[in-house]
Amino acid sequence: MTVLRALEQSAAPAGLTQLAALSGMQPSKIHRYLVSLGRIGLVSQSPSSGLYDFGPAMRRLGAEALRRMDEVGLASEYLPGLRDRTKHAVNLAVWGDHGPVVVRWDYGSYALPITVRVGATLPLLTSSVGRVYLTYLPATLTEPVIAAQPTVLTGEEIARIKEDVRRDGFAVTSGGVIPGVASVAAPVFTTGGSLPLAVALALPAQHATLEVLRDISAQLLETTKAMSAEIGHQAE
Repeated sequence: MTVLRALEQSAAPAGLTQLAALSGMQPSKIHRYLVSLGRIGLVSQSPSSGLYDFGPAMRRLGAEALRRMDEVGLASEYLPGLRDRTKHAVNLAVWGDHGPVVVRWDYGSYALPITVRVGATLPLLTSSVGRVYLTYLPATLTEPVIAAQPTVLTGEEIARIKEDVRRDGFAVTSGGVIPGVASVAAPVFTTGGSLPLAVALALPAQHATLEVLRDISAQLLETTKAMSAEIGHQAE
């Protein structure tokens, strides 16, 4: 496993010396492992360059792992803990045909003047979840949704929202969807070309002080980072 992790860290076909440095092993020792891994197809060596890379058996394992992965299920496992730590309602959203769609909602300790139905579509510009997708999805997906929703925001204001979300890593709205409800949302990045998920905390607006928002946004970012890693995303 140490050798395979070294191949992963190299991010490209690598030579024996590089893999030895990455794994912390002597070249002679890692060579023996590479020979054994090559026999079962987990590693292959280029006949022309002599560099090592993942073999066909490893590619089959990776493809099967991705096939079996339920991204929503994996992310959902983190929601009860986030709710219990913050005491606030949490929700998980995916991208749908007309904007973000709520696929899970767990109520917290504070009463909210809202009943959220799983399957509800959230507005793109006025919800924190929507602003996360506005920021991290390509314009080809978001612009048709913006055009279909009434808005008083200018192009400059929309650009500023994206800049703020990218800078902070999360979006904050208050009263944008339901009066009296504030929300903080952050992205969960997935693997390959899959669209991201979004996780949000909802709380009564009167509780959304700067101190509270600072605390829950930090916990949200910590949780979404763990979710992204669990799904297989590698931060740049």
